[in-house]
Amino acid sequence: MSWSWTLYRYLAVQFLLGVAVVYAAFLVLAFSVDIVNLLNRTSGHPVTMAVIVGMAMLQLPDLGQKMLPFAVLLGGVFTFARLSRSQELVATRAAGVSAWDFLVPPLAVAVALGVFAVTLFTPISARMFTEFAGLEARYVKGEASQLSVSENGLWLRQGDETQQSVIHALRVADQGQHLEDVIVFLYGANDHFLGRVDAKTGQLREHAWLLRDAFVSGAEGSPSHHDTYTLGTTLTPEQIQESFASPDTLSFWDLPGFIRAAQAAGFSAVRYQLYLYTLYALPALFAAMVFMAASFSVRLSREGGVAKVILFSAACGFAVYFFSDLTRVLGQSGAVPPLLAATAPAIAAILIGMTLLFNQEDG
Repeated sequence: MSWSWTLYRYLAVQFLLGVAVVYAAFLVLAFSVDIVNLLNRTSGHPVTMAVIVGMAMLQLPDLGQKMLPFAVLLGGVFTFARLSRSQELVATRAAGVSAWDFLVPPLAVAVALGVFAVTLFTPISARMFTEFAGLEARYVKGEASQLSVSENGLWLRQGDETQQSVIHALRVADQGQHLEDVIVFLYGANDHFLGRVDAKTGQLREHAWLLRDAFVSGAEGSPSHHDTYTLGTTLTPEQIQESFASPDTLSFWDLPGFIRAAQAAGFSAVRYQLYLYTLYALPALFAAMVFMAASFSVRLSREGGVAKVILFSAACGFAVYFFSDLTRVLGQSGAVPPLLAATAPAIAAILIGMTLLFNQEDG
């Protein structure tokens, strides 16, 4: 049937307000828990309370991005339950509006939220999470190595406060353990330049990089040739992989270029592909949460029981989360193609929500 834009707008605004209330509650809870967690992790380290609060604020957008699907689900349940208890949903359905009709505005809002989260929110959260990762490495983990990949090759920094070396390689193999066309810049304390090493290849051994066909230059610039040159390191293959930037530190717009650069440098980019495809599927996942929330609200309007509905919806939300985690692990291991692993949770949630709604909806 044809129905007015007033009802469209009303349902859209009510759904958006419900999601906003639930999301705000989630953010407050996440910030409080994160403060406690950071206090525990930094105990024994000379870290001030201001730094801890700043780290929690920097991590909050990333945590909020992960909680958005739950906010859409529970916000939808909250909205539909309130409309049902106030008899507004009953009156709308009595006027001949089916569940598929009154779901149009919430679905439009959910998809718009998904597009906003992917295109505009992820660049902000990625930038802030990058700052958080740097503070975490400095104050919590005490890491001394950093790795980055660009179209011009790989850059790796290793060392401590007394000596450091910056390694550049045009090509990489064996997941960062074999380097080609290597340049190493050597530094002492207070970033004092000590010299450089130019080598044809480099191979990671136990506690050392083995550089072959190397020219070693001091600070004065006079080079000397070495068939093999040993550069000490504390890095392991696992640490090199872990030094890779987390997908959460990359925005939606930077991910495609980073994936191409990582693959060209010889690194596996599966987890970055998974993250990118997950962002692609995020609007569909939000739409799936609306279908599931609506199926619970129909049951509420006919049978009652707010507590049961909220409990069941929360359980379904966690089931989707664990299924997403399972498919992510399968995707990273290569057992499932990355595109299927990233989109399967959204597809499954949509099918489940629509099935529940078909089972309960008669008009």
